[in-house]
Amino acid sequence: MTETVIGVFGLLLLIGLFLTGLEMAFAMAIVGVVGYAVVMGPTAAMSMLANDFVDSLQAYGITVFPLFMLMGQIVFNGGMARRLYDGAYKFLGHVPGGLAVATVAGAGIFKAMCGSATATSATFASVAVPEMDRYGYSKKLSTGIVATVGTLGMLIPPAGTLILLGIITEQSIGKLFVAGIVPGIILALLFVGVILGWARVDPAVGPRGPKSPWPERLRCVPEFLWPAIVFVVMIGGLMKGIFTPTEAGAVGLFSVLVITVAKKDVDFAGIRKSTVEALRTTNMIVLLIATSTMLGHFITVTDIPNQVAEVVAGLPFERSVTLCIIFAVYLIGGTFMDDLAFLILATPIFWPAMIKLGYDPIWLCITMSVVLGIGSIIPPMAICVFIVRQITGVPIGVVYRGVYPFLISLLLCLALLFAFPELVLYLPSVTMP
Repeated sequence: MTETVIGVFGLLLLIGLFLTGLEMAFAMAIVGVVGYAVVMGPTAAMSMLANDFVDSLQAYGITVFPLFMLMGQIVFNGGMARRLYDGAYKFLGHVPGGLAVATVAGAGIFKAMCGSATATSATFASVAVPEMDRYGYSKKLSTGIVATVGTLGMLIPPAGTLILLGIITEQSIGKLFVAGIVPGIILALLFVGVILGWARVDPAVGPRGPKSPWPERLRCVPEFLWPAIVFVVMIGGLMKGIFTPTEAGAVGLFSVLVITVAKKDVDFAGIRKSTVEALRTTNMIVLLIATSTMLGHFITVTDIPNQVAEVVAGLPFERSVTLCIIFAVYLIGGTFMDDLAFLILATPIFWPAMIKLGYDPIWLCITMSVVLGIGSIIPPMAICVFIVRQITGVPIGVVYRGVYPFLISLLLCLALLFAFPELVLYLPSVTMP
């Protein structure tokens, strides 16, 4: 039996273990260590197990996760999302579909401080959907935009997906953060375009709300100002080379902590709860990274990545078609398991092939994030859809029917990134050469 055949059997075993309900991290550890032992010997496998765990825990890039996760949890538990939404509503609620547009605006700003797609969807499911219900909005529109707006979390920094991709592919997390800004803004504007178009075609889905007087609007400006300052300081420091991503996370966390404590948005119990939740998420991610490293070493010694790269590079298609085929594999794989889990599993296999096609690695990471955004809202493993359904109690079929129009925005954003790569590459090239 050749090493490549052993690798293929290992991957099939991994899928089988995952389908039994075993946690992805444990499944990857079992297959990685046992497979490495079969190919290289038990002693080498035990050495690899110990080294990969220690190296993963010692990796400097890992320190980004707990800082941004804690910052996001403090923002989440501090009630900032409701005030952002209320402020956006004062400015936009009087136009057709305006409450849904306010959701995009508020969620975009909230996401820039929170860093979590699922937290964004969960927060606005409880904040925005009841408000839209109060003004007679269609359940399809209200739940659809709330389930979809979390995909901004794949692009707008500090995006957990970009941090993970940076670690897996060994790319600069700072450059990925900067590269995600323009695509994130474009995606948000496309969401707004779908809402306004939908409300124009069928005014009943998004009736006008009352028009707020300017004094009320101006009183809401500080609610936008503080998140904007934190975002500009973090990303501006990255662009200018003042901060590393870890230092930017520390600055952002300290700023958010000072703001929320000064405004009495969060007390000691809230900080403790946020810390526990952030550590729980960080531990899960670190364990996934460590075990995926073990699996990656097993896959590497079987030479599967190089063979996949040669096969993909030899396909008789344009390179863009070949890349779309790879992205289709990500989408299909994501229908059987969590999208981030499949990202960790598949990227070490397909990354050499994508690089061999000649694409810029920063551009690849951003486009992969958009693909993951699509995967996060299409059935059956649509985590953001399930979150909205769980919180609102709206039938999942209704949520899906509301999500489908916004898939157009994600697909159009992906097409724009293919047609105009500079949308991704220009900003990091001029700010972080």
